[in-house]
Amino acid sequence: MAIISKLLNFPITLNIKLWPMLNRLMLKSRGVVMGRNICIPGRIYVMGKGKIAIGDDFYFSSGNAVNPISSNLQGALYVEEGAMLTIGCHVGMSSTRIWASKAITIGDHVNIGGGTLITDTDAHSLDWMDRRNNTGEVLSAPIVIENDAWIGAQCIILKGVTIGARTVIGAGSVVTHSIPADCIAVGNPCKVLRKN
Repeated sequence: MAIISKLLNFPITLNIKLWPMLNRLMLKSRGVVMGRNICIPGRIYVMGKGKIAIGDDFYFSSGNAVNPISSNLQGALYVEEGAMLTIGCHVGMSSTRIWASKAITIGDHVNIGGGTLITDTDAHSLDWMDRRNNTGEVLSAPIVIENDAWIGAQCIILKGVTIGARTVIGAGSVVTHSIPADCIAVGNPCKVLRKN
């Protein structure tokens, strides 16, 4: 039975061992500035012509059931031309989806739970007629996640938000406005539950 189990898990094991090397090569070919010890098991999508900088000891699990919370959801980094995505040192993510239209900055020692979406743009105009005609202004504003923050699984972080240092955002929260440092915040919309 142990041999059968190993044979059945071989494709997953191969993906987990092969993808980190392939992802580093892909990021380097796209001009991403990378620190030491970048590990990305599983396939990620990297799109757009913006700039990406990643610090040391970055871990990003993606798909292939590497993390059971995010299951087979693949992570994605979409950085539009003229935008900047900056990820600090000692950051961990699981199948996170990031869309940077202006700027997204993630500090050091940040953990981001499985399946979280971080986007600094509305992607479409808020006016229905503009959406129908594919015209109008699309609002965007930078996002900052400060050092030692912990974002729970399946959260949504929206434009113009700053999440303070050492703050914990509860799983499933929708962060529509800035949250101060040193607190626990939860909900939709996300609100401070208590100070640490």
